[in-house]
Amino acid sequence: MDYMKLAAQEAEKNLKTGDGGPFGCVIIKDGEIIAQAHNQVLIDHDPTAHAEVTAIRQATKKLGTHDLSDCIVYTSCYPCPMCLGALIWANVKEVYYGNTAKDAANIGFRDDFIYDFIKGNASDVSVLPLEQMERDATIKSFNAFMDMQDKQLY
Repeated sequence: MDYMKLAAQEAEKNLKTGDGGPFGCVIIKDGEIIAQAHNQVLIDHDPTAHAEVTAIRQATKKLGTHDLSDCIVYTSCYPCPMCLGALIWANVKEVYYGNTAKDAANIGFRDDFIYDFIKGNASDVSVLPLEQMERDATIKSFNAFMDMQDKQLY
């Protein structure tokens, strides 16, 4: 089966529905389709409802785990920074993509400023002002977690 074609078909759905941008994703485990999704940002009013994140949510519910290390992801475009983070947190080990980040930029989806921000321009308040405060209040839960005997890192 051509999983990239399925991802492309998911992306093409949005050309008709307008649910979000033209992005699609399919997640496979042991040769079986576990999840397939398209961008749903506009229909769900959810900026995190990118194709990859939506597919990850479907897959983890179906499999009953947060760990997708045995899964392969096919996505119609190079994942944005948020989706890359989600794929890494889900322990996905293989990702295949169709379009490049430059292809996405050419149609108006610019992720480059986010990559730059992550690379070390976190002081650029025009992107997002970040300021630490009240660590003495927030560190308590971290200290308690560190002391727990049976803890999970997710």
